[in-house]
Amino acid sequence: MNSIQDRISAFNKLGLFLSQFSTTKIAQKENIAHNSLFFDGFKHQIKLAEEHNSWFTKNNILYALESWSEALNSTNLEKWLSKNTVLNSSNKTVAIVMAGNIPLVGFHDFLSVLISGHSVLVKQSSNDKHLLPFLAKYLEYVEDSFKGKITFTEKKLENFDAVIATGSNNTARYFDYYFKNKPNIIRKSRNSVAVITGKETEEDMKKLASDIFTYFGLGCRSVSKLYVPKNYNFDLFFKGMFVQKDIINNAKYANNYDYNKAVYLMSEYDLLENGFLMIKEDESYASPIATIFYEYYDNEIDLKIKLHQDKEKIQCIVSKEFIENEIAFGETQKPKLWEYADGINTLTFLSNI
Repeated sequence: MNSIQDRISAFNKLGLFLSQFSTTKIAQKENIAHNSLFFDGFKHQIKLAEEHNSWFTKNNILYALESWSEALNSTNLEKWLSKNTVLNSSNKTVAIVMAGNIPLVGFHDFLSVLISGHSVLVKQSSNDKHLLPFLAKYLEYVEDSFKGKITFTEKKLENFDAVIATGSNNTARYFDYYFKNKPNIIRKSRNSVAVITGKETEEDMKKLASDIFTYFGLGCRSVSKLYVPKNYNFDLFFKGMFVQKDIINNAKYANNYDYNKAVYLMSEYDLLENGFLMIKEDESYASPIATIFYEYYDNEIDLKIKLHQDKEKIQCIVSKEFIENEIAFGETQKPKLWEYADGINTLTFLSNI
């Protein structure tokens, strides 16, 4: 049985391995464990992931890898684990049903299960199936005792003690029924919102652009809805968005933009747009690709109450000195290990099964 320190060391080594793959460059470094075996192979997996899913651009994949490489160091891992009791006296098998909306979207659950000392049974989305099995193989090389504790399956899930499943609100209903007799965490669709007060700078808006456009807005931490004060002038907002203008050069994004724009125009909706992003007044949280919904608010207290009432639908609230637990502009896509999806502490769940 490996110790918690062995497991921390293994994920720290994985973080070092991933540090070779950044949005600025892919470059082999010295003194990375088993690099001669894995570096070229992982480059190939990145290429396969990109070919298999056209939302997974090379830049988006590398952005995800860079975020994980920054998170997976001994300091962060120890800080995260020090906040939790990680009991590893019993080795249970935990099944994870992963989403496939952004690269390595299920990695935090995968990490949580293994670092807790349990075995993991992974059912991946067909949209994101290339990267994780390769990284799992790397972990088995740097830490022998992971061998036999990581299983991937495309079949029906069987022989597991607990489950963490992520899907849409529709699939969540199926998960609730299917996994009702097992300890479970069922994650549903969530969206992120930004609250604009009018005190923001152009720099804040540029940072907000990365919260909106990273991963084409497909992540649950991607901002899809704005709350703006009555009579808000959107000029500063659009000025900040301009830093992401090149996104329209992606054919799939451009097709979605053209299609949604045509639908809105035929429906005679009021739109503001800048050639690569449309904003539309709408009460919904989930907006289509290339669109951001917005809603006006009259007073801050009522808005805070509304956001609290809707907390089950909201992943992140991006704002500047507006509400507790807010996330700063530009920070949604790089969560800390201890910032849990849906606010559910996965390690606590795993230590009690």
